[in-house]
Amino acid sequence: MPYTMSIQITPFYHQDTGTWTYVVNDPSCNHCAVIDPVLDYELSSGKASYQSIQKVIDFINAQHLQLQWILETHAHADHLTAAQYVKDSLGGKIIIGAGIMDVQQHFATSLNLDIPIDGSQFDILVHKGDTLSLGRYEFIAHPTPGHTDDSMSYQIAGHIFIGDTFFHPELGTARCDFPGGSAEKLFSSLKFLIAFPEDYCLWLCHDYPKDREPVAKTTVAEQKNNIHFRQSGGNPEAYAQLRNERDDSLQVPKLIYPSLQVNIRAGQFPDAEPNGCKYLKMPFSVDKP
Repeated sequence: MPYTMSIQITPFYHQDTGTWTYVVNDPSCNHCAVIDPVLDYELSSGKASYQSIQKVIDFINAQHLQLQWILETHAHADHLTAAQYVKDSLGGKIIIGAGIMDVQQHFATSLNLDIPIDGSQFDILVHKGDTLSLGRYEFIAHPTPGHTDDSMSYQIAGHIFIGDTFFHPELGTARCDFPGGSAEKLFSSLKFLIAFPEDYCLWLCHDYPKDREPVAKTTVAEQKNNIHFRQSGGNPEAYAQLRNERDDSLQVPKLIYPSLQVNIRAGQFPDAEPNGCKYLKMPFSVDKP
């Protein structure tokens, strides 16, 4: 259901990856933005499809909205972005934090990808304090690193789209064991977010419920009681220890390699090879006995 205040926010939940995509619009002029669009992808077959994101596109068309921005909170490691498909379908510009260049540098090297590492696949790279107009309002870009170096949160009219920082208060916070990740940086980002007024809405990038419906929206007041804050007593050293110990127990996300090869290209797929097929790489190694 849409949330209507000074702006309208309509969340779409992607069940397979536990990801929230948002349509944000100013009802006075019907300008809109899409945040973190998801591409359907089946790992076993290597097939992608557009069924989920098409629902978002159909909604935008049905509401007669004009798409201006496609905002990525970061280069995701758990799903493939549909940003390029949204742009091809509706126009708009693809936005991501300027830290994407560091992410591109790492994965272009580790996966031996022949791609530009200057962020040129994206239309705009945003830095701290940059703004993007949306009708009567504007998004303000806030770097919130820790999960990744390119992590960016977007504030608009009492709402902040927080990417992978806080999860649902019962579930804790984002992992920090990817290249460029840092529990110390994430703690600083979390403290930055809860310094906003307590009634500000913090919109999640993911939710992974077991015995409840998925939740899109929390508040600053609710996140001050996040389980990882409670367990660490709000102490940065204790939080970093807790976060790092938990990360050591986590498996690599199953979609990390296909996701990043597409996501650091702003949703563009690899070129077809001479046989007409497109391929995504998977690293291979052998553990010796």
